[in-house]
Amino acid sequence: MTDVSLLLVGSLVSMLGIVNIKGNISTIHSYNRRKVKEEDVPKYGRIVGIGTLIIGISLMIGSILPLLNINTPLEYVIVPMGAIGISLILYGQFKYNKGIF
Repeated sequence: MTDVSLLLVGSLVSMLGIVNIKGNISTIHSYNRRKVKEEDVPKYGRIVGIGTLIIGISLMIGSILPLLNINTPLEYVIVPMGAIGISLILYGQFKYNKGIF
């Protein structure tokens, strides 16, 4: 059951990332996007969306590996990819929003 719920959450997070990549940043908290200039919205959405998509994919991979009887600890998959995704999101926040808040 845990694998199915992790796959579902990963799918939802991945879809959210795709929405952001396409330039719709309305799904991001208003305080996280209030200082983003209008001309930077597509770039901001792309970088935050890619980070979100990487996190979602890591969750989906983490849910699929046990189903395939691959005995790789989930920490070896989810944590490194999640760290890359969070790093991209923070990069976008600092570059286009001039800070986290």
